[in-house]
Amino acid sequence: MAPFTILQTVLFVIAGWLIVAGVGLTSLHRTRLVAHGLFPLGALFGLLLCALGLAGAFTAPDETVLPLGLPGLPFHVRLDGLSAYFLAVLGAVSTGVSAFSAGYFRKGEGTPPGLLCFEYHVCLASMALVLVADDAYCFMVAWETMTLSATFLVMSNHRISEIRHAGYLYFLISHVGALALLLCFGLLQAGTGDYTFASMRQQHLDALWASMAFALALFGFGAKAGIFPLHVWLPEAHPAAPSPVSALMSGFVLKAGLYGVLRTVFDLLHVQIAWWGVVLLALGLFTALFGVVFSAIQTDMKRLLAYSSIDNIGLMFVSMGLTVLFRAYGMPSLAALSLTALLYQIAGHAVFKSLLFVTTGSVLHATGERNLGRLGGLIRFMPWAAWAALVGAISSAGLPPLSGFVSEWLLLQSFLFTPGLPNPILNMVVPIVAALVALVAALAGYTMVKFFGIIFLGQPREAKLASARDATPWERVGFGWLAALCVLLGLLPVQFVAVLDRVTQALIGAGIGQAVAKSGWLLLAPTDTDRASYMPAIFLMFFLGCCVLAWVLVRRFYHGRLRRAIPWACGNPFVNARMQDTAEGFGQPIREIFSPLFKIERQLPSPFDTHPVYRVTVTDRAWAMIYAPIERTVKRVAAVAALLQTGRIAVYLMYSFIVLIVLLMLVRQ
Repeated sequence: MAPFTILQTVLFVIAGWLIVAGVGLTSLHRTRLVAHGLFPLGALFGLLLCALGLAGAFTAPDETVLPLGLPGLPFHVRLDGLSAYFLAVLGAVSTGVSAFSAGYFRKGEGTPPGLLCFEYHVCLASMALVLVADDAYCFMVAWETMTLSATFLVMSNHRISEIRHAGYLYFLISHVGALALLLCFGLLQAGTGDYTFASMRQQHLDALWASMAFALALFGFGAKAGIFPLHVWLPEAHPAAPSPVSALMSGFVLKAGLYGVLRTVFDLLHVQIAWWGVVLLALGLFTALFGVVFSAIQTDMKRLLAYSSIDNIGLMFVSMGLTVLFRAYGMPSLAALSLTALLYQIAGHAVFKSLLFVTTGSVLHATGERNLGRLGGLIRFMPWAAWAALVGAISSAGLPPLSGFVSEWLLLQSFLFTPGLPNPILNMVVPIVAALVALVAALAGYTMVKFFGIIFLGQPREAKLASARDATPWERVGFGWLAALCVLLGLLPVQFVAVLDRVTQALIGAGIGQAVAKSGWLLLAPTDTDRASYMPAIFLMFFLGCCVLAWVLVRRFYHGRLRRAIPWACGNPFVNARMQDTAEGFGQPIREIFSPLFKIERQLPSPFDTHPVYRVTVTDRAWAMIYAPIERTVKRVAAVAALLQTGRIAVYLMYSFIVLIVLLMLVRQ
């Protein structure tokens, strides 16, 4: 009997997730079975998928046809370097999130635990099927299944109207994007009637039709990724969903949109045009700046992380724009460098943002609070959650030696080579883009200081926080797995670039693997050591050495000479949590500097108020400028259309008779 291929085993994992989902559907209220049996089993399938994806990146493409679908429209599936890499990322994220869910879903959150298990594992299976789909029919079935299951997950606590609204908004924007994808696939098949990706790869569209397909793909997949101005669902859906669902959506559902753009631009289309890269750069840069600024002023910890995801997605589109520019101007080695930065960003963001969301879930379970103004000092009561969140925050801030630094460093290295572009206007503008990317990275660090400091440091702002319990053992397993990946991606970039090199070779025919391998496994030099290099292990040893030296000096020279005393606090003897900086205080400078981006409403107290209230409400201008007019127009059209449904049966018969007469006259002519 022939052994299973990697693709067949991937299909086995997908089937395994669907079986777990089916068992969950038959065990709606059996919390112990769902939490301690089905979710850990799903985590094991995720771990297997991660290993299969890493192995698949080093093997030749494999494809098969499944006996599913409709007559004449079977499901075509294919495993290549790009799909294998994204499967590995999906497996890594799902392993940690599923393990955390085993301790999180103790009583469900508005939906029976078994039903949550069903929706969750159907979402995982559909995402995996999206990655291996090799025809438009299979892709769209899996894509819509992913959207539908994610919508139900967002609306888990559906009894709250705001949560229903968030789920509806996500569902609506996702389906508008799906219509664009259908049109995109219609262009890519070039009138052949063959909707398999193999046929689309053989078509060579001219610049006009290729540009139209690119625009449709950017709109359709950008709606899922959360690119501006299609981002409005993201800060609503993430706070509404249970924390494991938020982790899964930010960790991978957003990446499904990036996968779609990469698949379309670098696999199904045979041309890359320079202005595509300019569009991607501009959209990505504005999205990143918009996301990080809004993130810095948030007072809800999950909404803060949601806007932070918009920031990270914007940087990924910046990397993709550089890749398209380098490809368009015939610079394959530099295109490989920027594409490597993009793929590194995808993996790094998937693990550290999932880690941050699951730690906020643990805090939310322990305290019942999402408002940063009511938290503080939790490192004393929840050390596991605190240290895990610290790893995620350092990674998200882009600080060495963790994963976030490597991806941003590679992106900035890509910008150093843009003066070699043959377009003088781009040579003048791109350095400004690089400076703004550095600004976004600095603001991201500022936001993570606010996030971790307000929640975990200082004194508790509420008395009830003293009774907060730390994460459960299963939650700690999820923390440990995701935190370990953050550390490994930061300390072993040379080894990980060897995996990414297989993907870049498959997509653009070039890679930086050989140049990196020449410098050894300790030194990351994407081009050569004379230009730039980074040694994460040496940096970590130096950092740890400084910590040890500081500890020895304190113990040797100052031990016994120190005394504890209350700080002066400007002469106030009553030092308490009210004297700590608030979330609003942290965000106030950013709010003032970038005020044109915000719609700010202030409620100012009167001098005669017995109970004065000062309130500042900051909202997104994009909703008022773009979506509110569309909403009003749709309502007007719907009101006019409703008039046709309020008549009598005789009027409807008259309408039908008139239409029939007109059609007969047209046919006769």
